[in-house]
Amino acid sequence: MSERRFNPIIGIIIIIIAGCGIGLLLSELIKDRNSTDNNIHTSPTPTMAVAENSPAASPSPAQEPTATSVPSPTPAPTPAPYSSVEVKGLYLTANTAGNPSRLQYFIDLANRTEINAYVIDVKDDYGKICYETQVPLALKHEAWERKYDVREVISKLHENNIKAIARVVCFSDPYMPLKEPDISLKNNSGGVFKAPVGNSHLAWLDPTKEEAWQYIIDISKEAVELDFDEIQFDYIRFPETTNFKYDMSYFEKEKSEYIDGFVKAAIEQMPNVTISADIFGSVCLQSRDVGGIGQTLETISERIHYISPMIYPSHYANNSNHYSGNGIGTNINGILFEKPDLEPYKVIYNTLLITKKRLENAGVDVKVRPYLQGFTATYIPEGYYMNYGAEQYREQIQAVYDAGYSEWIFWNSGNNYVEDAFLPE
Repeated sequence: MSERRFNPIIGIIIIIIAGCGIGLLLSELIKDRNSTDNNIHTSPTPTMAVAENSPAASPSPAQEPTATSVPSPTPAPTPAPYSSVEVKGLYLTANTAGNPSRLQYFIDLANRTEINAYVIDVKDDYGKICYETQVPLALKHEAWERKYDVREVISKLHENNIKAIARVVCFSDPYMPLKEPDISLKNNSGGVFKAPVGNSHLAWLDPTKEEAWQYIIDISKEAVELDFDEIQFDYIRFPETTNFKYDMSYFEKEKSEYIDGFVKAAIEQMPNVTISADIFGSVCLQSRDVGGIGQTLETISERIHYISPMIYPSHYANNSNHYSGNGIGTNINGILFEKPDLEPYKVIYNTLLITKKRLENAGVDVKVRPYLQGFTATYIPEGYYMNYGAEQYREQIQAVYDAGYSEWIFWNSGNNYVEDAFLPE
């Protein structure tokens, strides 16, 4: 998924990473929250070239998935032990939640279609809590902005049997690190780590610091007390060392151990709460922590209840010389995708097949609920993208079902979804 929105500034950071036999592209878009262009998920998904479990030397294109799939109109659902609701959801911004007519539109949409859940910003990409909060550290530094009436919004959703999922942006935070340097990552000179992004910056709460953990957990606990049904952690990771340089000299553990410690603490303090995590789509394909973010598929899945890999076809490297490409394409499950955005079913299906196999081999009991592409990727070259309408939405959904899963969420940064894609109820 890769978009950050800092009103009203638009900027694009594209970083192409090569290493360990893997072409890794990070697309970073900074734009206004209400803009509908590009629609890249706020938690950036690196595009993948050749996966580590695939041949690195010029793989040959394959025409069909390596496992035969027959789309089924009525797929057998995968049991979800942590929730009585099999989520068929959409992401909503805080601004949408705070707009009465827009919110009512989405309530009506859920009442007449299969949609039954909304993911709503609680702590957003600006480092602000989106409603009036009682979290002490947030109050101390005014790290909140009333974008919606949280009690009213959740009440309306629940009155209509709609699940409310709280999106909590964890360690990526352009605001609090400047106020609390002691719990923030530092640069090699000892100052607060800041990565320029357009006319703004990225900063990071320090995932090694339990005080930083507690701040995020306190926000999440408050969201649960306000009656959110689930906590979804985004940016539950370190910054990519392939992109950014910061001081790691004091780290006493592997990065994944710090992330696991945070998840363990969150579960211990919220024992009866469903907790999910957004992860890069590339994490599903790479056997090692190539970006140095503190995640592999197996480690992030060890304790968490749900993972949501952001597997947007447009985010996989194509074979163009454009910044969205690597001159080769992306190898997924033995298939070379030269124009992945044109093959949504196969991209989603084969990514999930790899995910499923790895989790089964690891003996990890985590549920998979992918983020799917709800936007048209006009930012990649002509001929490499297509309009994502009802057909492309349904192909992605069917790929989820055929891979053996039953839950999904669509991402569109402007919340402009294709209503006709969702089955009536």
